Amino acid sequence: MALTTRPARLGDLLIARQRLSADQLNIALAEQKRQPEPLGQVLLRLGFVSEPVLLDTLSEALGVVTAGLGGLRPAPAALACLPAALARRFGVLPLTLDLEARSLSLAMTDTGNVVALDQCAAHLPPGIHITPVLVGAAELAAGLDDAYGAVSSVTAVLADHAPTGAAGPGASPPIVRLLDAVLAEAVRRGASDIHCEPEAGYLRLRFRIDGILREAHCLHRDYWPALAVRLKVLAGLDIAESRAPQDGRFSLQLGGRPVDFRVSSLPTTYGENIVLRVLDRQRGIVPLTALGLDEASLRSLRLMVARPAGLLLVCGPTGSGKTTTLYSLINHLNTPEVNVMTLEDPVEYPLASVRQTSLSEGLRLDFASGVRALMRQDPDILLIGEIRDEDTAAMAVRAAMTGHQIFSTLHANSALGALGRLTEMGVRPALLAGNLSGLVSQRLVRRLRPEAVEWDSPRPVERELLGLAADDPRKLPRLAAALRSNPQAAYAGRAALMEVLRVDRRLDELIARAADMGALRLAAAGAGFLSLAEVAVARVLEGMTTLEEVSRVIDLTDRLGPAGERL
Repeated sequence: MALTTRPARLGDLLIARQRLSADQLNIALAEQKRQPEPLGQVLLRLGFVSEPVLLDTLSEALGVVTAGLGGLRPAPAALACLPAALARRFGVLPLTLDLEARSLSLAMTDTGNVVALDQCAAHLPPGIHITPVLVGAAELAAGLDDAYGAVSSVTAVLADHAPTGAAGPGASPPIVRLLDAVLAEAVRRGASDIHCEPEAGYLRLRFRIDGILREAHCLHRDYWPALAVRLKVLAGLDIAESRAPQDGRFSLQLGGRPVDFRVSSLPTTYGENIVLRVLDRQRGIVPLTALGLDEASLRSLRLMVARPAGLLLVCGPTGSGKTTTLYSLINHLNTPEVNVMTLEDPVEYPLASVRQTSLSEGLRLDFASGVRALMRQDPDILLIGEIRDEDTAAMAVRAAMTGHQIFSTLHANSALGALGRLTEMGVRPALLAGNLSGLVSQRLVRRLRPEAVEWDSPRPVERELLGLAADDPRKLPRLAAALRSNPQAAYAGRAALMEVLRVDRRLDELIARAADMGALRLAAAGAGFLSLAEVAVARVLEGMTTLEEVSRVIDLTDRLGPAGERL
């Protein structure tokens, strides 16, 4: 974020708003002397303030309007006022053109850049004045790409350069550009994973978007040796080793923000298969209110995390968003008054003011021994990446018994099913009673675009799945006819479906007595607990997603009677 006023004023405003301490300001100013850059950028890099807070404060300091580009679409008339080359050169984006007021609103990260303002004004008709709008660097980069297209697309790079099989530590500029274009496209499209899959005659690139793998590009096989070497160099892998699995990671600045990539290589029939996990910090941490919970479930979750001690488990299969939920909980509780520590394999997203430890062979740590070590660091809140074995489960329960808040994940199909998993791991029910704050089980489903929905009467089998009576007038959301041949275009983003079970006194008593699943389920339902299937049905009837999408990740067949029609 560019600074267009005196650093002291920005710092004073942040201190006055209690968003920054005097010590933090002194550190930022000292860092600024070592590496000259705008104070706002220094504060962001050090993690002392968030970009929304910085934008809001700069807006007040400079007397300009601030806005995010997420919900704004530049008007075609405004875009026509400036050439794309000029907009990219000076980092500006026309938003709206008001002919009556003779004003063009211009999104900028530096509203005091006189040169940029003068150059843009020279391209405008006489009498049109510019109204600067302050935005973040990441939002501006995304807006420029949406408005004018990506600077270096994969297609453009391929058109300019023929494939080459040459591979070496110093990759050629075309290969560097090609890889940068692939990574930038994946981040721009919101991919969570990038699959580089060599086949007999070609290289297939697939992106996992909203949980579904989609083919992005097919390249000539001669591109792969140099691309693979470039990836391995970035990730710190051994480029001479191609017959053993390897893991690494690297970071790049894409779209005006840092993005981390976790790299895994595996030997296959036609060469090394490389998969990159995209760890976009901007997308990885969301507030509790953005998790998509209904009011009752959100209240239960808040009550669970309000307990001063106890174990909270988030359950679900791989890729169900468990880590995102845990990070949201930790971020919600992270204040200067508490010591928050994590033990992860590996650390996915860096969190400011949180002590994060990554398991590694070099540290000679596993989850059980790591928890023992962290307990000697005076933690108040402890996040354990995953409970995998008996020792880790025992240490987690013991830590909860000694007055700590413990958060972790567990592979179980449901919230109540987590109790059986813990029992299998050797945790006695009597120890769980009084020390278990709650259980969350979740899945991710694709969210329908509002314009892609058509409402229709459900068929008999659908009524049975949804629990609707024959005379119930409610309708079912379906894909619009124009999108049925391309269903991927009907969805945008994903939402979490969660069953949230707060362990109250009644459930504690049943857990202590090792009650059967039927008794536990009745007690939970009596306290207002909604199962994943019930939550899913509610979301379908709201029009958030389709019954077909929900059935892809949640088993609804138990809702069918013995004579139920085949789906």
